[in-house]
Amino acid sequence: MQLSTKAAALVLRTARVSGPVFRDDTAALTGLSISTVNRQVSALLKAGLIRERADLTPPGAVGRPRVPFEINTGDFLTVGIHIGYRTTSITTHDLQHRVVGAINIPTPQAATPEEVVTAIGASARRFADRWVGKRLLWGGVAMGGKVSGKGVVDHPRLGWEGVRVGELIAQALELPVSVASHVEAMAAAELVVNPAESSQNFLYFYAREMAGIAFSVDGTVHTPASGPPTIGHFPTGGTTLLDPRKTGRLEDAIGDSGVLEAAAAAGLDVDSLEALRHAARSGDAVAHDILIERAEVLGRTVALMSDIFNPDHVILGGQAFTDYPEALPAVSKALRATSVINNRDVRVARSAITVQQKAAGAVALDAIYADPLDALSHTA
Repeated sequence: MQLSTKAAALVLRTARVSGPVFRDDTAALTGLSISTVNRQVSALLKAGLIRERADLTPPGAVGRPRVPFEINTGDFLTVGIHIGYRTTSITTHDLQHRVVGAINIPTPQAATPEEVVTAIGASARRFADRWVGKRLLWGGVAMGGKVSGKGVVDHPRLGWEGVRVGELIAQALELPVSVASHVEAMAAAELVVNPAESSQNFLYFYAREMAGIAFSVDGTVHTPASGPPTIGHFPTGGTTLLDPRKTGRLEDAIGDSGVLEAAAAAGLDVDSLEALRHAARSGDAVAHDILIERAEVLGRTVALMSDIFNPDHVILGGQAFTDYPEALPAVSKALRATSVINNRDVRVARSAITVQQKAAGAVALDAIYADPLDALSHTA
């Protein structure tokens, strides 16, 4: 997943980011010649991916080049699916990457992984069919594990091996489908939200039920041939409340299930992270201490990863960071105490609580953003 340099993609991205925009301004922003911009604008208008705004034409202007254009957010939709360990989110997105509609369903329990994926695909199709009159262009699936050619997924946590996720979802949606590792998709979503930072590299660190990282360089999310880096087994160092079984592994300590296990071991009567956060905000010191310790472990791990990759920016994503902002100072303090770099730029992901939805949307839109006219030829 990357920010494409193809002419049609550059013009479409300019319409999305800067529209309504004039053709001469598009040429200046993209570095394309005005004749190339004119050809691409004509092709994208014919395809319907952009639309002209004659109502914004300057008074006295003559000719089509003085009619601004923008991305068409009214006629097309993509379908995004994020398959999580416990919950699956299904979303529809317009060409601006905005979420048009969203539902969450429990990740189905079935005899085989193929039955799970087929059930998710059927739910996604029923959801997408609510938008009568919209043209569905593409589907995108983001999930943990390793994604190989044609959307085949190995996901040890779910016990999946060689599952044809892309093919099964495509059959259900009757659309072309892209599949990507969810942390890499989250990093790609950050590029979609702010393509101006594509010249700099960043490390994306995700934590919720699972933890993972992705690295972006020059507008491209790096995808190792062997799959995304695995960090769930990383050592946490000493813990007091977290990891009551003393495994010493990161995901056992900071994953949602692990945090609830720690709460139960500490005698708290909570059955969800939401209940734990509510208890902490209501004055329960043990609940608060558990969430603070989670933040400290995450801060130390982020620092070590950052020192290895040495990125321009570090972006923190996932509900382990965003759902209890009271603990963010503890993340920052632990990071500064551990890292050898004193002035590293660390920020929370722009997508915040919708990170899984934005990730699925980035996968669903990737083919269209990369080569819009070719993508439409596959959906005719």
